[in-house]
Amino acid sequence: METAKRRTIETIVSKLSSVSEQTRAAALAELRLISKQDPDSRPIIADAGAIPYLSETLYSSSPSSQENAAATLLNLSITSRESLMSSRGLLDALSHALRHHDTTTSPAAVQSSAAAIYSLLIAEESYRPVVGSKRDIIFSLIHVIRYQDSHPRSIKDALKALFAVALHPANRSTMISLGAIPALFSLIVKDSRCGIVEDATAVMAQVAGCEESEEGMRRVSGASVLADLLDPCTGSSLRIKENAVSALLNLARCGGDEARLEVASAVASGADEGAMEGIVYVAENGSAKGRKKAVDLLKLVSNDSRRFDHLISDNDNDNPNSI
Repeated sequence: METAKRRTIETIVSKLSSVSEQTRAAALAELRLISKQDPDSRPIIADAGAIPYLSETLYSSSPSSQENAAATLLNLSITSRESLMSSRGLLDALSHALRHHDTTTSPAAVQSSAAAIYSLLIAEESYRPVVGSKRDIIFSLIHVIRYQDSHPRSIKDALKALFAVALHPANRSTMISLGAIPALFSLIVKDSRCGIVEDATAVMAQVAGCEESEEGMRRVSGASVLADLLDPCTGSSLRIKENAVSALLNLARCGGDEARLEVASAVASGADEGAMEGIVYVAENGSAKGRKKAVDLLKLVSNDSRRFDHLISDNDNDNPNSI
């Protein structure tokens, strides 16, 4: 049965080089379906030489061909990452699809391309600096989230890809230089969709973890915006609050003395201490990592850290394997 499956897939892949556009389109649709329904087929598809053809198809003017090729590459990225990353031209093709998100690339192809990048990077740390060196990819992902007519699904997939890129510390300064901070805060301030704001603050929490974040955050009053998200009056979800805590803590730790002062001032501003209340809420109700970061932030910004000794004690009792 394995031999028959391999022979069938090799026959389909051979059709990707056909001079007939109709034949190529049918083969792309078949590969998309097979790679979705049969995970065991994915290495066979890669070994049969499909990846260069799939990459080339991302330059196609046919929306359906783009979508089928991008979706197949996304499916392959789940189990055949090494084959994808070793294929010459793959990253350039993904960059092309993302770069033309507002013109010739269909929204579905944009979404699959961004999701493929996330899939490649989230599970394989060694690929993050490689993708991070492709400034066109980072710029295009940022433009997707900044473009007012982007489909919500495209924005979410681009945010996830940016999150994976930002997991590599050296990539964060590149993201900032390409305009990530104002693009992210535009979403945080203007977008009312909870899921988008959650994802945008998650990316921001990572980006804040570099020295260059201080200037970028100061230009958009970032510390104050994040502190506002912690105020119970804003109705932010617990995940948003955790991300805001993480971003403020990373900014204070990595941005230098001025950043620490900005964070302390932003949290302390306002007579009702809403931001402080939000940090305490995370310290009491958040995930294990979120609680620890909230306590660290409270210790950093409070003039009387003894107020929170009970929270520190509670966190010391957490299972270290869950942090």
